[in-house]
Amino acid sequence: MRFHALACTAALLCLSAAAQAALKVGDIAPVFKTPAAVAGKAFDFDMSAALKKGPVVLYFFPKAFTQGCTLEAHAFAEATPQFAAMKATVVGMSHDDIETLKRFSTEACRDQFAVASDPKAQTIKAYDAAAAANPDWADRISYVIGQDGKVKFALVSSDPLAHVEQTKAAVKQLMAK
Repeated sequence: MRFHALACTAALLCLSAAAQAALKVGDIAPVFKTPAAVAGKAFDFDMSAALKKGPVVLYFFPKAFTQGCTLEAHAFAEATPQFAAMKATVVGMSHDDIETLKRFSTEACRDQFAVASDPKAQTIKAYDAAAAANPDWADRISYVIGQDGKVKFALVSSDPLAHVEQTKAAVKQLMAK
């Protein structure tokens, strides 16, 4: 019984540490430029330019071609037309190098949206999205950023599918205002 209570307390501490890692709603989202890929082709992603077109769904993922990250990329790929209809740009970001993300953008993202490389983890750290176990890797965190450059929604969850559904709902709510 005591071991169970200690395990539960440790799990709650880990969850609260992760939940506090993300930027908060209302925070100014850091702008950045970084190498990215869509449909296997590299380009420079510019957050400021993307925000001029509409809200941005920025989701951080730990590692390309892992089970959860591939599942999440497939789900975002399926939902990209719905995001596009709301004038929202979807971009995933990880610590992976651009060559890996060029392949991931085609195989997992199905040529539907960009994935950005953060090889020095500068953007990952600026968004408080670093994984506790390895600060160079991203945790699974998603943001919806409004055209005013402020965080409108943030989600820290290990469930890759929750990120797609909840960011889509947040963009719908943002667009309804």
